[in-house]
Amino acid sequence: MDTKKKPDPDEVLNELLVKLFKSIVEIEEKYLITPEFKDISVNDMHIIEAIGLQEPKSMSAVARLMSVTTGTLTKLMDALSDKAYVIRERGKKDKRVVFVSLTEKGRKAYAHHETFHRDMIAKIKDGINEQETTILIYTLAKMNDYFNRIYKGE
Repeated sequence: MDTKKKPDPDEVLNELLVKLFKSIVEIEEKYLITPEFKDISVNDMHIIEAIGLQEPKSMSAVARLMSVTTGTLTKLMDALSDKAYVIRERGKKDKRVVFVSLTEKGRKAYAHHETFHRDMIAKIKDGINEQETTILIYTLAKMNDYFNRIYKGE
């Protein structure tokens, strides 16, 4: 007779989530902050990602994407500008609006960060079928909705 108690799925899920959140932060930092990009942080990489490769974005648009105030973003942009990752320019129509875009160095950092995410997705999907991928997406979307509701105080 099997006397081993089956693990409680809630406990297993909790343990996996705690380990996952911790690992993502540590692994992303280890992967992203290479000798070439040692002068910036993972948070800086996320700002670079929010700016993107398309046309310049307004500071307020980037602040919304990052869920920070424009004042906080201004301080972060000062550092990224000093390190030659971003360029800031006043709007032509409205001089009060500041637009940001990536320099060549910023584009390299963006590509480096994008490669990390593409590799991560490829490794996660390796060995799982389309149905399992769909279930994973559904589950992660539910988690995302839950955390967004908590963040917004719902």
